[in-house]
Amino acid sequence: MERVDARKSWLAVLARAERAQLEEAVTGLSPRPSWRVVKPAESGLAMVRGRAGGTGQQFNIGEMSVARCVVQVEGGAVGVGYVAGRDKRKAELVAVLDALLQDGPFVERLRRDVVEPLARSQEAARQQVLSKAAATKVDFFTMVRGS
Repeated sequence: MERVDARKSWLAVLARAERAQLEEAVTGLSPRPSWRVVKPAESGLAMVRGRAGGTGQQFNIGEMSVARCVVQVEGGAVGVGYVAGRDKRKAELVAVLDALLQDGPFVERLRRDVVEPLARSQEAARQQVLSKAAATKVDFFTMVRGS
């Protein structure tokens, strides 16, 4: 289960990364990895669901564009890439990095030099947005009039 959670985590980080960051990560590897495309990158739509009040009954919010791709690297690991939007190259790069992070000579290096720094910068950006939102928070209260 721990391996599944780790994979979910790095896929989320890679999917939120900029395409240029992913290109740099893949092209910076030596020796350069090779892969074959199992399912070519394609774009389509996915239904986005929400919950009333965050915990209530599910409902469909609407559709969003997604791109996906499946690749297999030399060692046999199969990687998947799902990204928001229609950037097929980004989906392929996420799939390549996903496969390389599962097994092989690049695992530790990719975690240390790519996934962890991306996760830290994404969390810092998230905290910045949260702090801006918190600055606009208004607390409403009701005063009780004399009995």
